[in-house]
Amino acid sequence: MSAALESVLEATMGSLFRSEEMTLCQLFLQSEAAYACVSELGELGLVQFRDLNPDVNAFQRKFVNEVRRCDEMERKLRYLEKEIKKDGIPMLDTGENPEAPQPREMIDLEATFEKLENELREVNQNAEALKRNFLELTELKHILRKTQVFFDEQEHAGLNSTESMTRALISDDNIARQTALGPVQLGYVQPANRRAKYLSCVPCVRVYSFVAGVILRERIPAFERMLWRACRGNVFLRQAEIETPLEDPSTGDQVFKSVFIIFFQGDQLKTRVKKICEGFRATLYPCPEAPADRREMAMGVMTRIEDLNTVLGQTQDHRHRVLVAAAKNIKNWFIKVRKIKAIYHTLNLFNLDVTQKCLIAECWVPVLDIETIQQALRRGTERSGSSVPPILNRMETFEDPPTYNRTNKFTKGFQALIDAYGVASYREMNPAPYTIITFPFLFAVMFGDLGHGMLMFAFAAWMVLKEKPLAAQKTDNEIWNIFFGGRYIIFLMGLFSMYTGLIYNDVFSKSLNLFGSHWEIRNLTSKDVLDNGVLPINPTWDYVGHPYPFGMDPIWQLAENKIIFLNSYKMKISIIFGIIHMLFGVVVGLFNHLYFKRRLNIICEFIPQILFLIFLFFYMTILMFIKWIKYAAPHPINNPDVTTSSFCAPSVLITFINMVLFKSPEEKDTEGTKKNPCDPWMYGGQNGLQMLLVLVALLCIPWMLFAKPFMMMQERKKKHMQVRCKILNTHNTENGDLDGSGAVQAQGQVQGGHKEEEEDMAEVMIHQGIHTIEYVLGSVSHTASYLRLWALSLAHAQLSEVLWNMVLRNGLTQGGGLGGIILWALFAFWATMTVAILVLMEGLSAFLHTLRLHWVEFQSKFYLGQGYSFTPFSFEILLETAQATSEAAD
Repeated sequence: MSAALESVLEATMGSLFRSEEMTLCQLFLQSEAAYACVSELGELGLVQFRDLNPDVNAFQRKFVNEVRRCDEMERKLRYLEKEIKKDGIPMLDTGENPEAPQPREMIDLEATFEKLENELREVNQNAEALKRNFLELTELKHILRKTQVFFDEQEHAGLNSTESMTRALISDDNIARQTALGPVQLGYVQPANRRAKYLSCVPCVRVYSFVAGVILRERIPAFERMLWRACRGNVFLRQAEIETPLEDPSTGDQVFKSVFIIFFQGDQLKTRVKKICEGFRATLYPCPEAPADRREMAMGVMTRIEDLNTVLGQTQDHRHRVLVAAAKNIKNWFIKVRKIKAIYHTLNLFNLDVTQKCLIAECWVPVLDIETIQQALRRGTERSGSSVPPILNRMETFEDPPTYNRTNKFTKGFQALIDAYGVASYREMNPAPYTIITFPFLFAVMFGDLGHGMLMFAFAAWMVLKEKPLAAQKTDNEIWNIFFGGRYIIFLMGLFSMYTGLIYNDVFSKSLNLFGSHWEIRNLTSKDVLDNGVLPINPTWDYVGHPYPFGMDPIWQLAENKIIFLNSYKMKISIIFGIIHMLFGVVVGLFNHLYFKRRLNIICEFIPQILFLIFLFFYMTILMFIKWIKYAAPHPINNPDVTTSSFCAPSVLITFINMVLFKSPEEKDTEGTKKNPCDPWMYGGQNGLQMLLVLVALLCIPWMLFAKPFMMMQERKKKHMQVRCKILNTHNTENGDLDGSGAVQAQGQVQGGHKEEEEDMAEVMIHQGIHTIEYVLGSVSHTASYLRLWALSLAHAQLSEVLWNMVLRNGLTQGGGLGGIILWALFAFWATMTVAILVLMEGLSAFLHTLRLHWVEFQSKFYLGQGYSFTPFSFEILLETAQATSEAAD
């Protein structure tokens, strides 16, 4: 009974404080049942398969054709998804998780996707052809309309078409067009004194030919310059903008175009103009010269446009119906195809036995879940209809198993912080359970403010309460995903910050007067108080004598020596918390040594490390408590003894330095004649005890440096002697007596082994030296590193106070209606700066410093972090990864 209880406790507690126990298993599956069994294991997500075909090309594996078919189906689904998003059709996501289809259902899925793709492509091609035809007719409509306006303008002048063209070429308005290159001569230019005579001969001028078309609006200037240069100014161009944008049938973009008409004379110019139009991708359209023909063509164009609109609308309705039907199932189709692909990709990791009827796999599984995995295999066998049950055998291996730490939505964020530094070695103590408490607490020591902590707590509480709807709103905003993923970390950081804010009695740089102050201002008149804005607190006559019930007395907020007092207080508690944190890390390392049965590490590493840390640094914290308990502020009634007053209290830092240097404090005053009434020692026998502690701490350094290599060397010598005796006994037994060759051979074997041992011992000595130096020097630097708790706390409090005094305090001093408006504006600015600087920036700074204290100062005492993560075959993980990849691609 006790053994069973002990095993249960080991299983439950071990999974919490260290990674799961893993085992390597060999799996035998019948070929017809392999697909269904792997499908069940994928839904379970507790098996990590190994690749048994590392030397086989991906294109030469057994199920490569099935994987290609899945890739093709996934391509078709992505095409459908792109078309659905293009039309803005919502894709129904019911949250269902359909099972992986059977292999025979792949044919139906392929046929469905093929039909949808072909139908959609055909509809798109027809729609594109109709849109292109519609575009051409629309452009022709604008050409006929714009050219008709041009001809009408000339006819109002009393000229026919031929006369209007000729008059246009030589008139003052159209004979030259101003461009960026200067006046462009279009047509034959007459001198000014001969122009009137030339105009009188208009009926004798030849009729000019013309072409009309449409070009992109931004190409008009370059098109105009090219016509002038290529045709030597012997053409006339007139253009008009199309006001409404036109849709490009190829891309679907809205483009702006212009109508142009070009007049020229002769076939050579006609060929040149058409080539220029082709080079600028201008579209030319036939334009009749007679007004009646133009009107008739325009009527025909309008009729065809109306018919095209009707057909195009019907085509778009059919396309919309196809996409709406596909949008209802596309999410489930994606899940099914990705599951099928994952199953066949996993089957490619298996080996075939000699009969070609059985698949062999090797996988890492948690020991506690073997029964669950066997049940999943039995379900898969029943689904496939196979009569041969699968076989799961445990294997012995010297390979390091993967690290698997079970997490839930609460512990997942803290485990991610640890894994970011390094994945724990197999069965190594997991720092995550302790980090759940120590991380938000150390953060709160730096961020201690009731108001700011309340803002952080409220934001995290909102994310926790709205967890499900916020998780359903999947977004690719990286900053939001970080905040939401660490919502429980932020929740605890805000909660602990509220607690430390009460301890510091700090709320937006102000104090809470919950219990009333325990200080009284004596020997001062009201005039003294009013004349002095800030007064120093002197415990000799101001202190009542009763300690404040909880946290700091609110009177300190008004004291002139507030920073001096808080500096000493916060600096000491930072050192105390830091040393306790490091001691806890060393103790956690003891559990690693006990679990892995490293007796040598306990004797040669843990014991000297804990003694070194306790006898030096933990002793310093004990001195702080002794000083707090023994010495008090001088008071004529409560503490009349001068020797136990703060005046005679020795400095802990000076005492510690003198202790390390074996130096006794001076007991005489500066003149050396009269003995100082203050006792330099805090308790009796302090000098002898301190010398003993320092000597033991110094002895711990060579203990850490030489004890382990020496003991390892002794153990190896014993093994070496045992091997030598065994070899001698073997030769004596076989030959009756040891001959010379046997002795030489045995000696050679022993010398060869001894050489390898010397090389190993050199590595051990180097490693042990590095480890010792790192620990001894790190104990000093890490202790000083915890002073960041004091520094950031002081900086946060001062920054909060500066923001209050320089911003919001000015608004509170204003009165009247104008003062209300000023206060509203200043409060908005103060609230914005509070959230942006004090909550976000200061919070991020405190978070990073807390992370460093855990990674370097705490985890370096016991954590190796040289493992690799357990990555099981899980449909849930695969689908989340695929979804994130598709969102990133979009």
